[in-house]
Amino acid sequence: MRVNFALCALFLVSPLTTVFGGVQASIETDQPNIVFIFTDDHASHAMSCYGSKINSTPNLDRIANEGMRFDNCFCTNSICGPSRAVILTGKYSHKNGFLRNGNKFDGTQLTFPKMLQMAGYQTAIIGKWHLGEHMHPTGFNYSEVLVGQGPYYNPVMLRDNHGDGNRERKKYTGYTTDIITDLAMEWLKEGRNSNQPFMLMFQHKAPHREWCPGPDYLHLYDDVEIPEPDNLFDDYSGRGTAAHSQDMSIEKTMTARDLKLVPPPYLNQEQLKVWNEAYEPKNKKFEMANLQGKELVRWKYQRYIKDYLRCIASVDDNVGRVLDYLDESGLAKNTIVIYSSDQGFYLGDHGWFDKRFMYEESYRQPLLARWPGHIQPGSVSKELVSNVDFAETFVDIAGLDQPKQMQGASLLPIMEGETPEDWRQAHYYQYYEFEENQKTAHMVRRHRGVRTDRYKLIHFYNLDEWELYDLEKDPNEMQSVYGQPEYAEVQKRLEYELNRLAEELEVPDDTGSVSKNPPSLGKLPPRKPRGNKKNPKS
Repeated sequence: MRVNFALCALFLVSPLTTVFGGVQASIETDQPNIVFIFTDDHASHAMSCYGSKINSTPNLDRIANEGMRFDNCFCTNSICGPSRAVILTGKYSHKNGFLRNGNKFDGTQLTFPKMLQMAGYQTAIIGKWHLGEHMHPTGFNYSEVLVGQGPYYNPVMLRDNHGDGNRERKKYTGYTTDIITDLAMEWLKEGRNSNQPFMLMFQHKAPHREWCPGPDYLHLYDDVEIPEPDNLFDDYSGRGTAAHSQDMSIEKTMTARDLKLVPPPYLNQEQLKVWNEAYEPKNKKFEMANLQGKELVRWKYQRYIKDYLRCIASVDDNVGRVLDYLDESGLAKNTIVIYSSDQGFYLGDHGWFDKRFMYEESYRQPLLARWPGHIQPGSVSKELVSNVDFAETFVDIAGLDQPKQMQGASLLPIMEGETPEDWRQAHYYQYYEFEENQKTAHMVRRHRGVRTDRYKLIHFYNLDEWELYDLEKDPNEMQSVYGQPEYAEVQKRLEYELNRLAEELEVPDDTGSVSKNPPSLGKLPPRKPRGNKKNPKS
């Protein structure tokens, strides 16, 4: 059965116990459980189920092989906090108020976990929150989240046992990916009410910068040469100002900590000993080689990509632990497992790391879903889907009507093999984190764009520069064809579609500062400088 969205009005004015009591009595008992596994900066081209040429992810492949792989999932704003806000609210950044990292999330607005609670679900979030410590995660019966970005080792977590905002700080010893999984497993086994359906979001820090591997993975890939992307030495001659003026290159931007020439500051003595045993011999060899030019860039790429892939190997193994438990406990039969990441990442593509740009490697998100009896094993979707669709998908799975203020569409029909005839043919994107009068992270200019199955149009609007790509002929986006006569009709059509979508989504003019928060949330705290800016031999 379905629960009418009108109940949300009751949710906003009534005590939770009253709402839950009233709703639970009319909810079917066979509602599916939801396990949403989420990572930070995991590029789909670093997953073997997506055809990776550089690593293997056997446990993530299990989800794809036993369920569906979405080949064209795209984010609305390729940066950590904003993507998470989009997923929770089902609304684009300009609607949910979280435009850039450093904004504060307005937790009073409607989110899909709040709606699932209405449908009788027990909800939990464990791991990375990254939407500000000013407001505890709302819509969750239980939360245990990292403080801010969180370290790769020995994290401090904020635990809220009852979802009432009464949080306690607890420090753990160990590798954060393992700890987050341990806590998720503990909640699955002992923390939840077995008489209720549940929704668990567990969200890893990995493989976010600065890509610190766990102790069991420090020597993985030591004797392997990872293939370089074809455009590692891209000169950006086929693009405009934005690609030339970015600050996210492997050659110039990486710090000593990124490159593990100094150890992380948060290791205990035992961990530091193991770390130094792994890295010091390799670092001495590097120093003696006195590399220059392209050979230095190649060394930096190998150091970066191996550490990144080591972090992913740990994530993959921990995903396997959870899948094994679901299978062995019998929960898998009535549990949908979804895996995704907040956005993609540049793995040396265009000579870069990080994300932000609308170019494919960071714009594209991995998305896998397994649900026995509902999703055909080994199925693949080519439809244009997005993180703005996630909230409505979870709401639909729970049997709730779709809220009007959400801007996506449920993926459930696609998962069940019945793509709606009116499914989107174009996807809208907008990135905000750039200030004209101050240095901002990675110096990526604000832009918006539209993508269809074959073409992509990008407008760097503060520069008034346009780029157009034929993804069929130029999948690596090396040469903009904007202004070329043979693409005049395509260009005209995409410009119209860009403006049509902006109007449909009620996107406001963006010419001023985006540092401001919604008035109710106050001022931003001053940004702390990133430690150790040394860039070896750059």
